[in-house]
Amino acid sequence: MRWGSLIVPVLLAVADALLVNGVTFGLELNVSLVAAAALLVRRKLPALVFLVTLPGILIGYVWFAPMIALYTVARLRPDRRLLGVSALLLAAAHFIPWPVSDFEPTAYRENTLTLIDACVTSVGPIALGLLVRTRGELAARIEDLTRSRRHADELIAERVLSTERARLAREMHDVVAHQVSLISLQAGAVQISAEDAKAREGARTIRELSVRTLDELRHMVGILRAAGGDHEELTPQPRLADLPRLIELSALDVSFETDSATQRPGHSEAVERAAFRIVQEALTNVRKHAPGARVTVRVNDAQAEGPEAADGPGATDGAEATDGSGGDREAVRGTAREAAPGAARGAAHKTAAGAAHAADGTAQAAEETRGLRVEVRNGPPDASAVAPGLPGGGHGLVGLRERAQLLGGTLEAGPTEEGGFVVRADFPKTPRATGPA
Repeated sequence: MRWGSLIVPVLLAVADALLVNGVTFGLELNVSLVAAAALLVRRKLPALVFLVTLPGILIGYVWFAPMIALYTVARLRPDRRLLGVSALLLAAAHFIPWPVSDFEPTAYRENTLTLIDACVTSVGPIALGLLVRTRGELAARIEDLTRSRRHADELIAERVLSTERARLAREMHDVVAHQVSLISLQAGAVQISAEDAKAREGARTIRELSVRTLDELRHMVGILRAAGGDHEELTPQPRLADLPRLIELSALDVSFETDSATQRPGHSEAVERAAFRIVQEALTNVRKHAPGARVTVRVNDAQAEGPEAADGPGATDGAEATDGSGGDREAVRGTAREAAPGAARGAAHKTAAGAAHAADGTAQAAEETRGLRVEVRNGPPDASAVAPGLPGGGHGLVGLRERAQLLGGTLEAGPTEEGGFVVRADFPKTPRATGPA
């Protein structure tokens, strides 16, 4: 389409020149062909091309080339003064005959008709060029209005969503918070009035869980009331350091095993939060589906396997080679000590430094490849324990697996040979995503 709109006017101008001036080269045909060829660059130099086409209509009596050039000027350079001067030049070139000596001032009728024809020839291309330009501007304006309307619709939708979130937040606060508050009050009353120490401890645990639930609910209500944009966290998010408190409040027989993973600040906040949520969900599942079961929670550093350094076969072979032929070795060693004790000590020092440097490099590489592993394993449920009958949606493990995959990790869950269940998650040193996991 682009090349067609450029070539077709040139071909029309060439055809006009050949029809009017014939195929014999002369002054008339030459200036007409030059005017037609100049149309190839009319989009880059519209005013200059128009001036080049004026001799074509004055000498060669061709119309297409100058009219197309004037149309291009009106479309690309809509300056009033430029268009006025161009219209006068085209009308004059069309009205004045060639040679100029053939002009007859007394031929009023013919001159009037020629003047009208010249005016129409000069005004028509300008009107058409301005019309096409206005149409393009109108199309661009309509596109802008459409884009603005779409943006306004999106804002309205976001406002409706924000209103719905606020309504949902109010309902959650009115219904859930009221019930949890009553539970907390009743637990406090039992804690004060109960004579049994175990009953008071259970009431205290219930009250602490109720208070924590209210805090979580307040955090969730704040998120629902937000408009969906970026916002700061309303309450501190749980980390690995909060796992002992979570296990203490779980009211389960839990054995917690960990290394420096919960104290070392090397893991990202998203990984620690995901690990906490995995343990929390796993303990909830144990409470639902395996009451009375023993639970083991392990949180430790998962280090990538690598080649063994000092204990490998190469080190053993080297030691054996060193220990060969005891008498000769002692003689050589004594001679070396007598000849160059300083060199021997220097070599020993370099060897020790190289070993320390290699050990530092190995430790650094291990630090870079270290991730985090979280494992929650429970045994079979106790037959004498009563199932709590808690409701469940069946989406807990699916959500945990998605949470781990978003951070570039993996999660495995399944039954064990002892009749229990295990949930194991591995996270990399650097998570792939650090959003709200």
